Amino acid sequence: MSPLASAKRLVVKIGSSLLVTKDGEINRPWLDALCDDLAACRARGQEIIVVTSGAVAVGRRHLALAEGALRLDEKQAAAATGQIRLAHAYQEALARHALTVAQVLLTIDDSENRRRYLNARNTLETLLRLGAVPVINENDTVATQEIRFGDNDRLAARVAQMIGADTLVLFSDIDGLYTGDPRRDPAAQFIPEVREMTDEIERMAGDPGSTVGTGGMVTKLQAARIALAAGCRMAIASGTQAHPLLAMEATGRCTWFHPGEEPLTARKQWIAGSVKPQGILAVDAGACRALKQGGSLLPAGVVAVEGEFQKGEAVVVVNGDGRAVARGLTAYSSEDARRIIGRKSGDFEALLGYRGRDEMIHRDDLVLDS
Repeated sequence: MSPLASAKRLVVKIGSSLLVTKDGEINRPWLDALCDDLAACRARGQEIIVVTSGAVAVGRRHLALAEGALRLDEKQAAAATGQIRLAHAYQEALARHALTVAQVLLTIDDSENRRRYLNARNTLETLLRLGAVPVINENDTVATQEIRFGDNDRLAARVAQMIGADTLVLFSDIDGLYTGDPRRDPAAQFIPEVREMTDEIERMAGDPGSTVGTGGMVTKLQAARIALAAGCRMAIASGTQAHPLLAMEATGRCTWFHPGEEPLTARKQWIAGSVKPQGILAVDAGACRALKQGGSLLPAGVVAVEGEFQKGEAVVVVNGDGRAVARGLTAYSSEDARRIIGRKSGDFEALLGYRGRDEMIHRDDLVLDS
């Protein structure tokens, strides 16, 4: 089975040069063919997230902006105009397959601010659970130069990291990684697989080759670093033909970057070794048993909360003797946690004024101490 066919949660990034014609129109026949492929993936049980470029390229035409580099305010205006057209095009193309589209706009700040990160992740998880196809773009309308990704390759990798995707595909106008720029060097050799991001691999990156998009091979290799660290495999593939996912799966022509760990394993290693705990949750014997059996930590099993922390921050879980048994990322702040410890989920809304998650720490966000 090909890596694409075996994917459970797939992020597909679409470059501007594929989606937008030179005169600034959305390439509807190509988009329809792509959405046919996405529907086929959904039909075989795969979850799909699309990260799309193209809003600025579409919007600048409708605002009659001159060719060449745009000022930040002009780019934001073009994005505002183009994004609504882009979202409508995806909605129409996927509606032919009875698939619901959800528009999500993100900035780099949303992936680095812990609270925004968790809110974005929870929204995406809920959309996938409800059967929608999230279509994500950078929120150029409100972002400043300092908080922009600047390219959707790295945005796609951050999204894959955020939602624990196992596969990321970057479609552009080049079919993979070469030892040099194949448009300038006839001797450049195609590289079908990369298993380690070495200095030699990074030196193979060239300048951006598209006149429409902003991401080149440099940003694709930066995206590969992010994806591999999250346990997500990544492919660089050509999307210039119709039905790009079908063609990629049929021919196998692309460069695959392979991680050393699975997404969940990589995430738990990060929690165990890289996150500084901000508080302590003391739990009863029943909760300890549930954790050892692979369960989540429920508020009903928590007997005390120590320290001050926010939603999404790391905490240590201790047993009745004060010994650390686990650590993880809490779904509640210390203030809200104190209100719901020892209580059932049905009581949360009355106690908090909102209905939060059933778990204090979900098992995917929790690591047992050895």
